[in-house]
Amino acid sequence: MQTPLGWSIWGPAGEEGLRRAFHTLGALNRDETAVPTASEDRLFSAFYGRIALQLDILCAWADRIPGTSGDAMARQIFTFVPPDYVSRPQRRYYPRVAVRAGVPWVRGPKAIRASRTRMQGVWSDAVARVDGLDEAGARALLITGADEFRQVIYHHTVLTLGAVQPVYDLLAKICAGTDLTPQDLAGGHGGHEETAMVRDLWACSRGRLPVERFVADYGYHGPREGDISITTWRENPTPVHKLVEAYAAQPESENPEAVEAAQQRRRHELEAKLLAATSAARKPLARTALKLAGTYLPLRGVGKVAFLQGVDVTRMAARRLGELAVADGRLLDREDIFFFTLDELRTGWPAHAMELVAERRAAYEKYRTLDLPEFWVGEPEPAPAPEATAGTITGIGASPGVVEGRALVLEDPAGADIEDGDILIARHTDPAWASLMFLSGGLVSDIGGLMSHTAVVARELGIPCVVNTRTAMHTLRTGDRIRVDGNAGTVELLGRTS
Repeated sequence: MQTPLGWSIWGPAGEEGLRRAFHTLGALNRDETAVPTASEDRLFSAFYGRIALQLDILCAWADRIPGTSGDAMARQIFTFVPPDYVSRPQRRYYPRVAVRAGVPWVRGPKAIRASRTRMQGVWSDAVARVDGLDEAGARALLITGADEFRQVIYHHTVLTLGAVQPVYDLLAKICAGTDLTPQDLAGGHGGHEETAMVRDLWACSRGRLPVERFVADYGYHGPREGDISITTWRENPTPVHKLVEAYAAQPESENPEAVEAAQQRRRHELEAKLLAATSAARKPLARTALKLAGTYLPLRGVGKVAFLQGVDVTRMAARRLGELAVADGRLLDREDIFFFTLDELRTGWPAHAMELVAERRAAYEKYRTLDLPEFWVGEPEPAPAPEATAGTITGIGASPGVVEGRALVLEDPAGADIEDGDILIARHTDPAWASLMFLSGGLVSDIGGLMSHTAVVARELGIPCVVNTRTAMHTLRTGDRIRVDGNAGTVELLGRTS
């Protein structure tokens, strides 16, 4: 769910970022980078407080890129292809795309690291001075955060579409005809932002790093951290203290550095196995693919951290603006600020602000009670939750391994009471979940593909994972005993909790 302010920041950033990225890749003409006036021609729209992507438009753009198709991209990233969509290669774009194909590979890593460094500075500076800002300063910081966020989304999208996804596609090609999968080779590279956070949390649990220092470094995280209106660790560090306690109870053998080293050894063994099973003619391609995977796959997390910091800059600026409005009697609660749009806050206050907030808050609360289908054509119809059924749930195996344990069904990772070896069941995850995932024995998510955040972090932590189950959140209950097979992509209910 997004508030009006959240939508007004995410919507334009996503629309502009994807259009600019496809133009950079050569798949869009310059005039197609302009955001259309008609909502039906845009990539992103809001329905019942949810941000939705018009997948058929994105598929049509992917058909302009040689070596892939709209159908393939939709299956790999979204695990769904519009039912009446037929890929039609647009070969007239191929020469231009070929000319620009090297841009993401050459410039992408430097651009995303520069964005990360710049956003770190913007975020740290904002944390240090936000409490002293007047109204003009808070507005300026809000706009700065939104502008920086749009730039990060653009660089992140170019790198993901132009390098990260092609690397994964290449891994799939070199695995064809062997008993290995790209999931086997996509983990164990190290250098991921989320695993660095887990290492620092472990250091806190061993007294080597003050919790205050950890919060100062990672305070932009929090439950559902893509939602601008949530409370972050920076604002409430209680979840961090609970995690430190849970980590402290772990034996030293579970040290994340040792886990990461074991994953890297496993990857080297699997790479050697792949090369041994590869013909001499294909070995150069295989070695190239493995080298590219180590370079580019970890960069996906770099962009995610940068845009989460951008969201947090807008969050703290908005709350400061809300505090000042409450002090002046223009709002009743500082949280009311999230029910205005960015355009409404740029220069002043909308007319009848309190009435507007009351109307929009009522709609927001109503929308929270609704459940929408994952995919739809035309206007969505709120749907009841799927019927709970026993037996085997099928999804996509995203991280190999088989594990049995207690299911822990979570809407929100904040304050979760996790027991050692619990298997996390979630609708989807974001970087704030990584610290909890480290304590788990396995992971299941209703939404996500092989390159989703859930899958990537599970592979780095070496825990079995199944994604895209669609119904696990509704079918399973905390306490159920289940078996997760990350190879076959299945979740088997072994016994119900009493």
